[in-house]
Amino acid sequence: MIRVALIGLGKMGLSHHAIINPHPDVKLVAVCDSSGYVLDILNKYVGIKCHTDYKKMLAEEQLDAVFIATPSRFHGEMVRAALDMNLHVFCEKPFCLDLTDGQRLMELAESKGLVNQVGYHYRFVATFQEMKRLVDANAIGRIHHIRAEAYGPVVLKPKGSTWRTSRSEGGGCLYDYASHGIDLVNYIVGRPHSVGGTVLSKVFSRDVEDEVYSTFYYPDGKTGQIAANWSDESYRKMSTSVTIWGANGKITADRQEVHIYLRDGSNEKLNLSKGWNTRYTTELTGEVWYYLRGEEYSAQIDHFIQSIKSGCRDTRSTFRSALEADLVAAMMIQDAKNSHVDAAFPAGIGSAPAKKGKLWPSFARNLLD
Repeated sequence: MIRVALIGLGKMGLSHHAIINPHPDVKLVAVCDSSGYVLDILNKYVGIKCHTDYKKMLAEEQLDAVFIATPSRFHGEMVRAALDMNLHVFCEKPFCLDLTDGQRLMELAESKGLVNQVGYHYRFVATFQEMKRLVDANAIGRIHHIRAEAYGPVVLKPKGSTWRTSRSEGGGCLYDYASHGIDLVNYIVGRPHSVGGTVLSKVFSRDVEDEVYSTFYYPDGKTGQIAANWSDESYRKMSTSVTIWGANGKITADRQEVHIYLRDGSNEKLNLSKGWNTRYTTELTGEVWYYLRGEEYSAQIDHFIQSIKSGCRDTRSTFRSALEADLVAAMMIQDAKNSHVDAAFPAGIGSAPAKKGKLWPSFARNLLD
């Protein structure tokens, strides 16, 4: 049995708790949170050992791995503490708000040979996996454009706030919603080398953006776009989709379906006909031992556990791949700042004209090389 602990008992932490607990290969040894009320309830009705100090928990408990589901600003220090104890780590997204910290933690985990994974659960949605498989198989030929969208009803009025709507806590639409789209783009076609025209716009929030829009550029000439809005009440819950255009057609995917359009001829090897083809999540998704919210949440945890058992360190969503999403987000933040400055001063009056795409920030150029 793999002995694990869980740090953080908010929405995602409680979700992970419910999924981890019945896993046949896992023993949930202890949990840690700052809320006395939540800990009292768990201790009384579940009987799990509870802590309020994660460092003390890591030192006292006999563990193999730890799940971290706290606000983003705590990720760096908690991941470091777990790695220093030679524990395998599953960390919720985004990985690290500080790119230098993220680079060091990635290198530390890899040097120690520890299994590491970040909770970008859309990589475990069967429809997006099928989209990547088709792209890798060159189903629609040379890719020339990709668009990722994420919309939902998180912030619908100015009143009230949570850690997600606090800049210092690492919230905002960019890290909560758009990061999923960024990660899917990186997963399916690779990370962009530059970004441009980034807009981080407030609708209701005071401290963070509620809308995110940006264009991605690639060395081979293809382009991409990201669009995210967590103040869109026309959606009942978060809705994420990706569309890819290629020389021989188009693929679009969301949580439920993959639609493939082939322009010229059929592809017998991939079982695709000319024109429209549709594949549904019900035919693509494998069974999981426990269903909560969506099978992808169980699938990502099982993937982490099975990787520990097999000694496979190349999980589907490693620290390294998550750091690539953080890097793109950092590019977008810098691009939005630069665009704002350029707009404030007309060309010829103290500023240079805006460039088409902002290259990787100087502080990030050597990361992941």
